[in-house]
Parts: sequence; C-alpha cells; structure tokens
Amino acid sequence: MSDNPRPPVGTRLTRTGWDTPDALTETMVRAVVDAFYDKARRDDVIGPVFNRVIAPEQWPHHLDTITDFWSSMLLGTGRYGGRPMPKHLAIPELSDAHFLRWLSLFRQTAEELCSPDIAVIFIERSERIGNSFRMNIAMRRGEDITRMGPLGRE
Repeated sequence: MSDNPRPPVGTRLTRTGWDTPDALTETMVRAVVDAFYDKARRDDVIGPVFNRVIAPEQWPHHLDTITDFWSSMLLGTGRYGGRPMPKHLAIPELSDAHFLRWLSLFRQTAEELCSPDIAVIFIERSERIGNSFRMNIAMRRGEDITRMGPLGRE
C-alpha cells in the first residue's frame, strides 16, 4: 500500500482555490504540449538545449511524459510520477535566459490554442513551475537565492 495513492487515470481531483474548467481536457493538454515543443525545438535560445539533451528518437516518449506531467498538474490525473528536477539540474547551461524564453513560448502557445480562461491557468502554473525550478537550480549550484524574485516577462 502506498502512502500517496494515485487516483485512477481520468479522475479529476477536487482542486482548492480553482475549479478545472470543463473545456480543459486531455486533448487540449496534449495540443498545448505538442505545439509548444514544436516551437521550442526550433527556437534559437532553448532549441539547442532540448535538441542536445533529448535524442530525436526519444521525443515521442518525452512528449507523452510531459503530457502526463501537465495532465497531473492541471487535471489532477496523477499520471506523472517522475522527478523532473534532477534532469534539469543535469543541464549546466540552464540560465534565466532559458527560463524566460521557455515561459514566453509557453505563454504564446497557451494564448494561441486556449480560451483566455484556460490560457491563464496554463500560464499561471507554468510561471510557478519555471520560477520554482530556476530557484531550486540556483540554490543547488550554491548561488544566493535570498534576493531572487520571480522572473519578469520577455
């Protein structure tokens, strides 16, 4: 028996602080993930990082994993059970410039594909995640994070 049982796939958990709009579906999550990573892989700033770290034949699996991550984050499906921080810590060149660009492209993608009420959910969550990752990475690199604020927008 697990201390953290996962709900059955497809189950929506009750969220505290916000309700999941009915229009925010698995199909929409997958569309945002696919469109974002299509842009990201071609981007001058973050594309070289993604394309160095993820081999071409690994992309289908990576997209499935990232879809599971966002499904868990936004729909409460519990499908993602990974640990993304160690993988990001292993990328020495990650900097604020990369996080700014990631957030900008993600925001653009959500705004293009989603209604405003759903785009704001994707954007708010991505900004929390991006800032958490960058602060955690900086801390583990031994940087002083006491004066780090959230990233602005590109």
